[in-house]
Amino acid sequence: MDEAPPQLDCRIEHIYISKGHNYVGHHGKPPGTHQILEIDEVECVEGSGLTGDRYFDHKDNYKGQITFFEMEIYEKICNELNESGKVPSDFRRNVLTRGVDLNQWIGKQFSLQGIKFEGVEECRPCYWMNQSFGPGAELALRNQGGLRARILSTGSLRVTL
Repeated sequence: MDEAPPQLDCRIEHIYISKGHNYVGHHGKPPGTHQILEIDEVECVEGSGLTGDRYFDHKDNYKGQITFFEMEIYEKICNELNESGKVPSDFRRNVLTRGVDLNQWIGKQFSLQGIKFEGVEECRPCYWMNQSFGPGAELALRNQGGLRARILSTGSLRVTL
């Protein structure tokens, strides 16, 4: 019998999806205009991604079926870059957590609200962060850009404020 992965002890403060890419495939061109939708609950589908999101069924075994980001990093970057008018969705990550160091889950399985995930790698920031969030964001986010993960079981994640 498989041992259950550790349960993350954190809150989910925001969940975001987008139907299209604003930056992927736009190198040398202006970004797209696909809206980020904030939702209270999202279906995580094993091996596929988030229902309604741009990366759903993107490709087999895709390492970014879901992305996580720490609210504490968002707040820290706002302070460091003196950006008071920015919102967490500017980072274009799916699930914003509070109370967990996401980098410690790279290469490990974990559970959140009964759904199993495998942390794959950091969401490495790219030059688009300087446009979507503000000048200096790419550098400020280095080694704290969030967590890309695979979905290992199907279920719904909910905001837990």
